[in-house]
Amino acid sequence: MILKIIELTKSFGALTAVNHVSLELKQGERVAIIGPNGAGKTTLFNLLTSYISADSGKVLFKGEDLTKLKVNEIIRKRVGRSFQIVNIYPNISVFESIQITLFARNKRIYNIFSPANTLYLEETKNILKEVGLLELADLPAGFLSHGDKKRLEIGMILANGAELVLLDEPTAGMGVEERINTMSLIKELAEKENLTILFTEHDMSIVFSLARRIAVMHQGEIIADGTPEEIRENSKVREVYLGEKK
Repeated sequence: MILKIIELTKSFGALTAVNHVSLELKQGERVAIIGPNGAGKTTLFNLLTSYISADSGKVLFKGEDLTKLKVNEIIRKRVGRSFQIVNIYPNISVFESIQITLFARNKRIYNIFSPANTLYLEETKNILKEVGLLELADLPAGFLSHGDKKRLEIGMILANGAELVLLDEPTAGMGVEERINTMSLIKELAEKENLTILFTEHDMSIVFSLARRIAVMHQGEIIADGTPEEIRENSKVREVYLGEKK
């Protein structure tokens, strides 16, 4: 089991945003967490990556407790996260964005005036090729389209050697074509690199095409967990999430 969430709980005053959530992921699984706005999905992701602290419960990654670790310590454990708002370095080139991530992963200091900047050239090119950005390598990252910024963010996750990837609304703000292309890239990389993917997404066509398992959150709790087919047929999910009556 690569990820094990045990009774994770977080309250903000009288509101319990995540309520005793337990979930397990095996290596190579692709699991979606869906639910209405305010269900607790982003709060759960923030707990998994220590952007906020849990009130109780544990997060185990390959058997190691991540609950008390800092954000950067979790990243070094090979857990990567993509945000709803893209998290990149806008003022440096696409190439340097990947190269600097490789430097950080290997605990080296990057200096553009040092011979060290000639390290990881092939690795950087290979990653940019994988995410379809090699031809844009010299462009400042901030000049990329929204979809290409997301590709760069995914490339930086790969450069960090992530085994578990958390994607919070990976297609937010994208047009239809960009959404399809981005999720096709994620699926291709997940299969090629045997990545474990945990993601949230509002577009149900994307959820059902990418996820092998779906967990449904409602009012901070997991109310269903199963295959896409099982979730489609679950009457409670249809009532809570899709607004259908029993």
